[in-house]
Amino acid sequence: MKNILILLVFATVLSSCSTYQDVLKSDDIKLKYAFADSLYKNGSYKKSLKLFEQIVPLYRGRPQAERVMYTYSDIYYQLEDYYLAGYQFERFVKSYPQSTKREEAAFKSAESYYNLSPRYYHDQADTDKAMEKLQEFVNAYPESERQDTVNSMVKELQTKLEKKEFEIAKGYNKIGASRGTFPNAIKAFDNFISAYPGSIYREDAMYWRFNSAYQFALGSRQDLMNERLNEAKEAYKTLEKYYPAGKYTEDVTEMIAKVNELLLSTEEETKRP
Repeated sequence: MKNILILLVFATVLSSCSTYQDVLKSDDIKLKYAFADSLYKNGSYKKSLKLFEQIVPLYRGRPQAERVMYTYSDIYYQLEDYYLAGYQFERFVKSYPQSTKREEAAFKSAESYYNLSPRYYHDQADTDKAMEKLQEFVNAYPESERQDTVNSMVKELQTKLEKKEFEIAKGYNKIGASRGTFPNAIKAFDNFISAYPGSIYREDAMYWRFNSAYQFALGSRQDLMNERLNEAKEAYKTLEKYYPAGKYTEDVTEMIAKVNELLLSTEEETKRP
């Protein structure tokens, strides 16, 4: 009877702002929960959150605690406060290992960390953490119907990490002539190609690796040019081996022609008495 009375009272005052303030100040935990839950179901997440912040500590250890904690976590999720949503859902999974909501909570936790991943040119600490959390979900729920979704998220984040590394290497190439960073570019592209053999940027990395070696050779002293031209030629051979008719063919054809021309010229120079 008491629960029915609470619901009747709640139904009559739901639209009243003053009543919301009264409920906030009330000591009646059941009234607070009924009011907060209805606000949550109606999408009034910010108001609901204020009430849940009050009642969560009071429900610890009670039979209703599991439902309260899940809703509390989901409010942060609905408000797109993904730092707290990820954290709270993670706590829920650890606190209620037998819950029927456990997989859903684990997914929303991992998805929250995924949503925190910034654009590729920012620091990628949150992306690394998201990758870790998504992999934990894959390992914990190998039969989940959410596996395809999670794998797609992982692939997207992996591509983002690859793009960041690729752009860093390319940055060394772009300032190479003015700051002497072509060796850094060559090394960075070598590392990238080795670390990400299946990357969508692999062809680009091989081209810019060749481009860096090419420009480095052309800007070298005469006594170093021959060696560096040959290094550029090796980079060209690697690119041609994997991408014989790639998207950079026109540029590559002109560049290797220049390399061969200069090699012939330097070889003739060394033969002169």
